[in-house]
Amino acid sequence: MRTRRWCTGALGRFGGAGAVLGAGGLAVVLAVTTGSARPPADAYVPLPFYGQDIAWSPCFTQAELDAVDADAGGGTPPWMAQLECGTLTVPVDYGSPDGETVGIALARRPAHGPESERRGSLVVDFGGPGVSTVDGMRNPFLGERVQASFDLVGFDPRGVGRSGGLDCDGSRAWERELERVAPGDPAAKTAADLRGLGEAAEAYGHSCAEAVGGEFLSRMGTVNVVRDLDVLRDALGDEGLTYVGYSYGTHVGALYADMFPDRTRALVLDGVVDTAPSNARLAVEVQEAFQDSWEMVAEHCARTVEGCPFTSGRAAVKETPALLERFDRDRPTVRGRTVTGEMLAEMVATQLYDEWTWDYLAGFFTDLAEGDTGSETYRRYLEYMYDRAFGEEADEDADAYTAVMCADRDDPEDLSAYREAVEAAELRAPLFGGAPVWATASCARWPLAETGAQEFTASAAPPIVLVGNAGDPATPYRWAQRMHARLTTSVLVTYEGGGHTVYGRGKSACVDDPLDEYLISGKVPEHGLTCPQVLA
Repeated sequence: MRTRRWCTGALGRFGGAGAVLGAGGLAVVLAVTTGSARPPADAYVPLPFYGQDIAWSPCFTQAELDAVDADAGGGTPPWMAQLECGTLTVPVDYGSPDGETVGIALARRPAHGPESERRGSLVVDFGGPGVSTVDGMRNPFLGERVQASFDLVGFDPRGVGRSGGLDCDGSRAWERELERVAPGDPAAKTAADLRGLGEAAEAYGHSCAEAVGGEFLSRMGTVNVVRDLDVLRDALGDEGLTYVGYSYGTHVGALYADMFPDRTRALVLDGVVDTAPSNARLAVEVQEAFQDSWEMVAEHCARTVEGCPFTSGRAAVKETPALLERFDRDRPTVRGRTVTGEMLAEMVATQLYDEWTWDYLAGFFTDLAEGDTGSETYRRYLEYMYDRAFGEEADEDADAYTAVMCADRDDPEDLSAYREAVEAAELRAPLFGGAPVWATASCARWPLAETGAQEFTASAAPPIVLVGNAGDPATPYRWAQRMHARLTTSVLVTYEGGGHTVYGRGKSACVDDPLDEYLISGKVPEHGLTCPQVLA
């Protein structure tokens, strides 16, 4: 007998994220120049940037801790009280170390285990690109053994958050152009449409260069983040880097292992990003992964929820549009805005990042199908989805994301290539479509930037552990498989469930326990380790 489930007890998890550090946090100094030569990809700088002493101080005052609203997602005050902040100074251009510098914002939670069991520092990158890891450290993460063994250190990569965060005046104009070109059949877009897109992309890139200076913008790519990371490793006093990277943070870690293999100790890369394809190809594969992830949710609904409107995951491709149309007929108002069926599809996509939402989504669409849309639970979840997709913080990191992604990859200049990519996404992901793929056209006209290696193997590095979720919508599992094939010393751990990343959440002991042991002792997990889905 299938049961109807909403899991209302988890509603307390709803709330805002990404709240900033208080006045006790770091000041960031950013100054840029232009015209310096581009260094080789493997260049790095010795003293004076190596050998730094970081001046750590509390991130928060007691008044700030007292003002935190933990229930609204503002952070966990007891944990936050232990956080220390500092700044690392690095050159904007590693080819001109006597030039301008940027302050890299840091946050640290010191290890609490016995001195004899401590292993130094563990650096973490929560991904993005564009996400502030410093702000993300307001809540506990990773397991107790790892917390006891390592100082947990987060940093905001150059151009992100408190490390000179990029904010471009041309963002809104670029968004308006995307809103103009995205609707409708991509095959029907004319040469004039594409020309207008290209002109808007060029203007957007110029506005970003004006915001921080062309030299700094050209140095925001991952190759320089990796160089910064090695300066940080040295400043922390570690001979070898111990690192956990999520999502885009896996690109940082993998490239570090290739550029600095003799300084690599242990790397866990969860939610693996393929470093080789163009941004347009990646975007197509992401849309396809969202489609696959939604089919997994629908299959779960069909198996576990009485009255579920989906008969199977595969059938959901045809069954979901009718539900979106039903929602569109009513068009409820949320936060003073009318919400359409098309917007609901975008809202659902944001929920696929977290596997714990599966039961909520199943309950929501079951109620929608039965016309039972007046309950408080239905309304609260609708509001939560809206805030995640369209709230004030939904796109706050878009400029830094674009700058890094465009710097890191070889992208076509021909705008017709992006139209073809949108067509491919429409075909492969009919529920979520190809509209987001148009955004990658910004890279067709992006200012010149230093690009690191893309199809590297890190063959001289010690064992690297990759983690991939079979149903990850944001970093498709195939990316983990491709990087596993490319990175010579890698081991791939597979989680059979969905959601975006899994390690260190206390969700799967099958994943967490061997990875904790690897980070602490260096013992590598068994090859081919596969962990079953655990739906809470």
